[in-house]
Amino acid sequence: MLTVVLGLLGAMTYGVSDFLGGVGSRTARPIVVTAIAAVVGIVPLVAAVPLLHARFTGHALLWGSVAGIAGSVGVLLLYAALAIGPMSVLSPVTSVFAAVVPVVVGVVAGVRLGPVAIAAIIAAVVAVVLVATSASESSTPLTLRGLGIAAVSGCGFGVLVIAYARTDAADGIAPLVVARVIQAIVMWTGVLVVVARSRRAAAAAPAGAEGSPDRAPLLPVHRRFWVVVVACGCFDASANVFIQAALHVSDDPAALPVVSVLDALYPIGTILLAAIVLRERLSRVQVAGLVLGFAASATLALA
Repeated sequence: MLTVVLGLLGAMTYGVSDFLGGVGSRTARPIVVTAIAAVVGIVPLVAAVPLLHARFTGHALLWGSVAGIAGSVGVLLLYAALAIGPMSVLSPVTSVFAAVVPVVVGVVAGVRLGPVAIAAIIAAVVAVVLVATSASESSTPLTLRGLGIAAVSGCGFGVLVIAYARTDAADGIAPLVVARVIQAIVMWTGVLVVVARSRRAAAAAPAGAEGSPDRAPLLPVHRRFWVVVVACGCFDASANVFIQAALHVSDDPAALPVVSVLDALYPIGTILLAAIVLRERLSRVQVAGLVLGFAASATLALA
């Protein structure tokens, strides 16, 4: 029961973080928003060390690094996929692979799931697809390349959960701190690459040409942007704490597949906030996904 509660809290917190990141990305480049949030997320984790404990062992450094690299690859490839294909298709593909990869790893490792738990996991995966699918039409064509990139992105997020599962509970949040530092380094490296490409594009563009370089500001100065991005980083760091706690709160080997599937339900939090704050209308398909997702979570808690 506690594993499911913490896992669902982690998913909802991830959803809040993604919503805030989406709001921040309306005035800045998404990779910049993510990079800033990655740095911000280090602060609450370090501040929580005296309370939650952290032991920086070799094991913590190893799996924290794996988690940081895997998460960074997932984010960067997700951006790449969404840039070349329809979000309504590729976003669910990423979520499904993020859920399925740890489940497969857990089953291969010998985890035994009961029929009720299996049915709930399948229902949760279907809920992810329904919730993350937008009814809006896209003029961007779906390609095998886009699907492949989205699938690898999802695998990256799946590996992140697996890495947290392999950490030692005695190490506390040390792996989370390591992962966050690695992610910040990778994301800011990505920012430098984007800036360099933008400058080359601007230099190569004819004088007076419009639309060639990315004209989004690198670092917006208005207060609202920084409040949103700082909150995004704090929620993202908190979500990682919930997920790691869910993986280690019990000795049940089924925690990995269960938490990975619950983690993939994060679009529920994003969509609910978009409906409440931005008053975006939910399609019937998305409402069905929300209901199915919560029903699957409740079933997992009782299984």
